[in-house]
Amino acid sequence: MSIPQTGGGPIERYEQLAEYLEDGCKPVSDWRIGTEHEKFGYCRDTLKPIPYAGERSVLAVLEGLRDGHGWAPLEEDGRLIGLTKDGANVSLEPGGQLELSGAPLETIHETCDEVNAHLRDVKDIADKVGVGFIGLGAAPHWLHDDMPLMPKGRYKLMDGYMQRVGTTGRVMMRRTCTVQVNLDFGSEADMVQKMRVALALQPVATALFANSPFFEGKPNGLKSYRSRVWRDLDGDRTGTLPFVFEDGFGFDRWVDYALDVPMYFVYRDGVYIDALGQSFRDFLKGELPALPGEKPTLSDWADHLTTIFPEARLKKFIEMRGADGGPWRRLCALPAFWVGLMYDQGALDAAWDVARRFTPAQRDEMRIAAADHGLQARIDDINMHDLAREVLDIAEAGLKARARPGAQGLIPDETHFLNALRESVESGKVPADELMDRYNSAWDHDVTRVFGEYSY
Repeated sequence: MSIPQTGGGPIERYEQLAEYLEDGCKPVSDWRIGTEHEKFGYCRDTLKPIPYAGERSVLAVLEGLRDGHGWAPLEEDGRLIGLTKDGANVSLEPGGQLELSGAPLETIHETCDEVNAHLRDVKDIADKVGVGFIGLGAAPHWLHDDMPLMPKGRYKLMDGYMQRVGTTGRVMMRRTCTVQVNLDFGSEADMVQKMRVALALQPVATALFANSPFFEGKPNGLKSYRSRVWRDLDGDRTGTLPFVFEDGFGFDRWVDYALDVPMYFVYRDGVYIDALGQSFRDFLKGELPALPGEKPTLSDWADHLTTIFPEARLKKFIEMRGADGGPWRRLCALPAFWVGLMYDQGALDAAWDVARRFTPAQRDEMRIAAADHGLQARIDDINMHDLAREVLDIAEAGLKARARPGAQGLIPDETHFLNALRESVESGKVPADELMDRYNSAWDHDVTRVFGEYSY
């Protein structure tokens, strides 16, 4: 979840809402890669989730990173709830999941180095306090009541609201983890093409990265339970957004969509003010019940945009949101997958040629089938395994065309970061399949064995 936005002046013209998004347009030379990933923390001896505070806690990890690795603190109401350093930040998800929101970096070599350095530093602190971290799409055996709610005002408001608008919101908050990548666009037309490709091909990422076959101590029958959870969370702010594929889509149309999404809060002076279910349109008129007579700032608009949760999200960049959290190789593979598709025009055009084949109904069905069946999904004449192979070939070609070397020029490009995905396509097995194989053999149907073999 995002930290509060800052620095925005008053909104004096309606046009500023779209201009805020348009300000994200950058020349190709300035395009960057921002990788985010979440992970579950647990006590090594009990395998229970770590609480916010205490000797073995997420607070102890945050304090260790602050005191031993040079991170600056972010506080709310006197509590340490995040960290920042060199353009990156570490934050807390609602159930205590630890998230790295990486700095905007030029190459996947750099973003993977950042991920590895972060995991190394976290492990250094975790080992000292007796906790571990694991990358999975859903908590394998914890129950709702096992999960603490982190002391952030945003989460307290969301927790109550989620129970009114859907059936799985609190599961998402406490017991799921994701990995995502944030990418730039050069113009409104470039944004439109990238958003369409992102939304249409997000099910391919869901299938390739599916890593949540367990829930509450047993198999749940799905490859990505995390993706399943998102389907019944809140219909006002999730989904595959058919309007993005309609003629005329652009920044203004996204503004119209976002204004129709009910608000969560307004952030003022370190306090989250309850605006649940209220309208940003009323806010623009100075008629918000939570703050009568007051009009929003651009920071309020930026905050509101963070409360929208479709499969791909537009802010001043585009967020790819379809993948389960997972092992470290997959944390580097996700940016490689999307950068390969998005940051070379030839690859982007090829990806759109694939994406434009699908009807709106097929896009929705693919989202469901990818979560349920992974690479074995079938939708009409669409074979997910074949589709994943086709899309992966395009991503690889895009990375070759980018030709960004690493290791002082010894590695010619970024294609090797796709190796984990290539292995899945060749074998037909994604991480969820591997976990189920272990569960049905060496683990003797004991879900908790996942901690010993798959922790960071």
